[in-house]
Amino acid sequence: MSGITDALRRIVTGDDADGRSVIILDGPPSASAGAPDVGGLFEIWEDLAAGPLDPRDHGDRGNARPVLGPRPGHVQVRWFTVAPLPVGVPRAALNAAARAAFATVDGERHIHDQSRHPAMHETPSLDIICLLQGEASLILDGAETRLRPGQVVIQRGTNHAWEAHGGPALFLAVLIDRPLVRPS
Repeated sequence: MSGITDALRRIVTGDDADGRSVIILDGPPSASAGAPDVGGLFEIWEDLAAGPLDPRDHGDRGNARPVLGPRPGHVQVRWFTVAPLPVGVPRAALNAAARAAFATVDGERHIHDQSRHPAMHETPSLDIICLLQGEASLILDGAETRLRPGQVVIQRGTNHAWEAHGGPALFLAVLIDRPLVRPS
């Protein structure tokens, strides 16, 4: 999986004391949960979704511990990988493994119904997700669509899952905290 691992480089810019643009950070993800070849989250950056931006602030805003969705009022940027579902594993075991994986990133409460896919979940966020490597499908309650690299999904707080085909898939995600509106 060196292809995916090699792609996980984050470069952050800022201004130096003279106001000149510089690179303030060049390196791997700030934190991770899982592994590129089996599925996981790889943190890049989290910041307030609104308010002033100070390029002289050189603090690393990469999360120290991955969590499924952004904190209230924040935008979160990350890579994530999805591996194909293992063949021959009973559905109950897949569901339990998905719940356990989501629990490691404080996301178990976002799984409501696993009848369509073990990793079906819903988060209160607007997610912009681009498939970078591999092939995958977006699975929804009433639809499914296949993606290829370079294609983008605007995921708007709906119940969904991702399924890789033929090998791991690498995504880039920008997650923006947004309250969900539900009919009463």
